[in-house]
Amino acid sequence: MSSDTGAYINSLQLLFSLWCFTNGVLYSIFLCGSCIRVVNAAAKSVNIGSNNSVVQDAKYFHIYYGQNFKVIKNGIDGKNYLLIQNNLRMATRTKYCTGRIKSFVVPLSNYSINTDYFPDLVASECVLKSYMDGGIQMINKTDAVKDTTQFTAYFVTNPDKMEACNFATFLPVDEDTPLQVKTNYVCLTKAAENNRKTFKPVVAWLRFNEGVCTNDAYKMKQEQYVLDAGGENIDDSMNKNTYDTSIPDDMDDFHAILCTVDVVIDETYTSHPVEYKLSTFLQNLKVNEDEAQYDGFGFLTKQSLWRYDKRIQNSDSLDWSNNAVSQPQLVLADLLEAFFPTGNYTTTYLRNLAKDEKVTTIDPQMCSREISTAMEPIKVPC
Repeated sequence: MSSDTGAYINSLQLLFSLWCFTNGVLYSIFLCGSCIRVVNAAAKSVNIGSNNSVVQDAKYFHIYYGQNFKVIKNGIDGKNYLLIQNNLRMATRTKYCTGRIKSFVVPLSNYSINTDYFPDLVASECVLKSYMDGGIQMINKTDAVKDTTQFTAYFVTNPDKMEACNFATFLPVDEDTPLQVKTNYVCLTKAAENNRKTFKPVVAWLRFNEGVCTNDAYKMKQEQYVLDAGGENIDDSMNKNTYDTSIPDDMDDFHAILCTVDVVIDETYTSHPVEYKLSTFLQNLKVNEDEAQYDGFGFLTKQSLWRYDKRIQNSDSLDWSNNAVSQPQLVLADLLEAFFPTGNYTTTYLRNLAKDEKVTTIDPQMCSREISTAMEPIKVPC
């Protein structure tokens, strides 16, 4: 899956969780295909606290929680959405529909969104189960746009097409600073500090780009996750991070650098994750498999070569680009096990190529909770 596609799915998850969750209760499912309409039962009454609060951990949107409402401000196009709970007097007497602000009563009784990626790029077992059970319906795009008034909210990707009062915009962009389960995440970062020995483990986060018109190249990627997990990015002290596999001198330099690395995270895209093995990695690297153990690659002798595609729904749908965005504490926990192995923790999103670890195929039957309830974040002991 391309990064743009991953960003698209991430944005859908984030946006609809805000529109369709009210005080922790899930009232509708957020993903849809060609055009999907979701209809749900009436919401339960929820007591509203007296304090206002503001979500500050996101870059491209802001959320303001008031006593009787919440406001979502889109940081890219400047649109504001006032969301009012349906069990309040305010819901019947307040209505805004201007170029700057629109109001909606939540939870939405139904909504629609145009997309071409459902269900192929969905990696959530519970969303897939809802679709299989009839909780999500697909309808023809052409029919939907003929009468958008049938939807409580009609989500569009073009901010210029915001004519009707029930139109709302979402933009398929990635969030640079996704919301975190902060307490657990911070606790894990402190655990990483306690795990540190004399030297931090040196980590290379790699992506091999196979181009048709350009030469193949390895590009090393910096990750904040690496720092939070107590590691050190290999390219922090380097002035070059791209190496052309068609240039012998480049590959000599690259191999020499890898000899200094303790851990490798391989984020190379492949259309067949199931078939991506250690031999695939070495072939991309232009290294003979029989000689790899003796070439000074410490990450191989330590069996610390990892990929990000442990959970997949199909060849193009990785849970790394779906649920991992909303549960960064699990990503951090995976990296802690990769950097400071205990053997007592089973990773969620990373699989060990050096140990021939296989992928896990996501199935709707894996959904272990009621679809009508919100997903509880998994807290990792630290």
